[in-house]
Amino acid sequence: MATKRRRAKIKPYPGPAGGWGSAKSVAEIAIREHVAFKGSSLLMEQNKPEGYMCVSCAWAKPAKTHPLEFCENGAKATAWEVTSRRADRAFFDRYTLSELEQWPDHDLEEQGRLTHPMRWDATTDKYVPVSWAQAFQEIGRELHALDPHHVDFYTSGRASLETSYMYQLFARMYGSNNMPDSSNMCHESSSVALPESIGASVGTAILSDFENTDCIFYIAQNVGTSSPRLLHDLQDAVDRGVKIVTFNPLRERGLERFVNPQSPTQMLTGKETKISSEYYQVKNGGDIAALFGVCKALIEADDAVQASGESRVSGEDGKPKDPDNAAMVAFAASIAAADKKHVLDHDFIKEHTAGFEAFAAAARGHQWDELERISGLSRDQMKQAAATYAKSDAVMMVYGMGLTQQLMGVQNVHMVCNLALLRGNIGKPGANICAVRGHSNVQGQRTVGITEKPGLAPLDKLSELYGFEPPRWTGRSTVETCEAIMNGQCRAFISLGGNFLRAVPDTTAMEEGWRRLHLSVQIATKLNRSHVVHGEIAYLLPCLGRIELDEQATGPQAVSMESSIAHFHGSRGKTKPASPELLSEPRIVAGMAKATLGETKVPWDSWVQNYAEIRGAIERTYPETFKDFNKRLFTPGGFVRPLPARERKWVTKSGKANFLTPEKLFPEFSVQSNDILHLATLRSNDQFNTTIYGYGDRFRGVEGTRKVVFINPEDIIRLGFVDGETVDLTTAIDSNNIRKVMALRIVPYDIPMGCCGAYYPETNPLFPLAHHDPKSKTPSYKLLPVRLSRSTEIPRD
Repeated sequence: MATKRRRAKIKPYPGPAGGWGSAKSVAEIAIREHVAFKGSSLLMEQNKPEGYMCVSCAWAKPAKTHPLEFCENGAKATAWEVTSRRADRAFFDRYTLSELEQWPDHDLEEQGRLTHPMRWDATTDKYVPVSWAQAFQEIGRELHALDPHHVDFYTSGRASLETSYMYQLFARMYGSNNMPDSSNMCHESSSVALPESIGASVGTAILSDFENTDCIFYIAQNVGTSSPRLLHDLQDAVDRGVKIVTFNPLRERGLERFVNPQSPTQMLTGKETKISSEYYQVKNGGDIAALFGVCKALIEADDAVQASGESRVSGEDGKPKDPDNAAMVAFAASIAAADKKHVLDHDFIKEHTAGFEAFAAAARGHQWDELERISGLSRDQMKQAAATYAKSDAVMMVYGMGLTQQLMGVQNVHMVCNLALLRGNIGKPGANICAVRGHSNVQGQRTVGITEKPGLAPLDKLSELYGFEPPRWTGRSTVETCEAIMNGQCRAFISLGGNFLRAVPDTTAMEEGWRRLHLSVQIATKLNRSHVVHGEIAYLLPCLGRIELDEQATGPQAVSMESSIAHFHGSRGKTKPASPELLSEPRIVAGMAKATLGETKVPWDSWVQNYAEIRGAIERTYPETFKDFNKRLFTPGGFVRPLPARERKWVTKSGKANFLTPEKLFPEFSVQSNDILHLATLRSNDQFNTTIYGYGDRFRGVEGTRKVVFINPEDIIRLGFVDGETVDLTTAIDSNNIRKVMALRIVPYDIPMGCCGAYYPETNPLFPLAHHDPKSKTPSYKLLPVRLSRSTEIPRD
């Protein structure tokens, strides 16, 4: 039965990130999931060289680990997976799926681990047990009868490299390139922009860069909620005197101050580490303008230094022609290199880049008042950030989904690269780009072939190895799959993990289309919304979790992942499986493949018996990337994925790193009005992606509810509302389709005027499917015009 709610409490949180609040939160969930003792011992193995890699975020396992190499959210993820609760046969016998559809997301997952393969029975409207053999046979028969163009193979970010490789091979041998994945919804803008700018599909930073940097630009990523282990690296950097310059709309506690739960001194004394030395609250969608402002200040200062004796800066008497130039000359002198001849790295720009002059001209041409209005920052703030940047020799660029999940996400990433290129901050120790990924292997699954773009997969090599002709047509990304589900072009949806229905935009329309699917197959560890809303034929296939022992014919197996910084890590399960009926993900993929494809050259059974053989196949397919894969699997700190851009080798059309100039500063919306706020979706510190661990958001002072909207206090007054009032949010674009989320409580918060924030995925129904970056097709979850109106509904989670 659904759990009861606690009464909502809104009260500002005075504490830091980490500290006793973190310790208490970890203890609470361990007790709640009945894993207090087992969870504690398991956590000692988390992210250790011979242990298991965290099932939540994608941050790296260091070579020299802390005694406790986990964060608050990582501990919650472990407790959530090894819970003693079970969604077993008896549970599904009690409830129809129509009843379960009424349950909140948290309550569905809170029922615990799935234990048996299940098939939806239309007569009873319940999931009923089915044997694995029968499930594979029936799924294979249904897939065999469908056109591969009408079948989509989705992958969540937690699947291992081994499983992902098998899965993409199954899909391609079946004849489909429809491989949408969770990366489409988060960092696809990086996957498109970085190759265009620097010739790498991922960030170039490695862990040692944090030890060698003297400045970090931290842009649009909430470390305290999304990747708290990264706080250790930031804290160490701060202790060395590194300046951290933060650009983020909200004041986030993890970006402000931190008490390390692993430091007895800090825990006992309450001594806090100040994380950000400078904190700039950019308006939602104002990132291009803010970064252009920093670049403009650098470029114009460089102009002033180089031309300080020329007439275009000074008059015949040697005095500056106007106050602005006087101020710029003074500013330039304060930040120029010791020889006072440059602010930019002209040697690097000349040797390694293309497109600088066009970009510099654009930066010079933007007016300060326009940059201030769009970014929400003052000219002085942007110049101060530029000064800090210019005075630093090695600068890292760290960014997250706050940049990528926008209408101009690709151009946002281009701007990060442009800023780095101005002073040669790519390809040297302490100076690189770090795109912080969310899910634990979302980057790795792309590395081994999960992609809808045939040009990014080694199709000729796959054909040579396995004796088939891979499809060469371009498949569907996540947004395109959603369109296909809505219009009936997608007939079957196979999901390797995830909660697709909750993760995607346009939730209401998507659920209507989802019910018209002919076949839906879900490989999962716990129950979620995508399982209780279903197609005409629906299977629920429970798999082993990463933390569980995976015993196959040759003994216990290990799997591997790729971290945010492009290191490959091994992972070994450590605990008893939740049910003897569970199969591993590789075994499930192999079972479906054999039932669907019949006899092939792929040794599916041999691979399942020994995952080292899968890694051998991956190495044969990608020999440069995975050289000596099995030998290096458990290298402390992981082994590094080769990236030419780290060595200043640019695999681009120009053969150089490219300055790419955004076409505009801000998206053009069809409606402009003073009553519109720009919405960004947020995660709480009690969730991971679509998984809701609880109804608390400690850092933002929210307890007992997720039905809130964070608004600047001045906007609350300006729009005629009051603190605590209940409002409805309505999408202010696409007037032909009314999208509304009802009964959100107003919470005053330190967020720029004209902006608001509310939780993901609760506000996903507001986002039109077409509201995405045109190149990456990443949904614009961080920028949407909305209107507020008084609600007659009572807030309910």
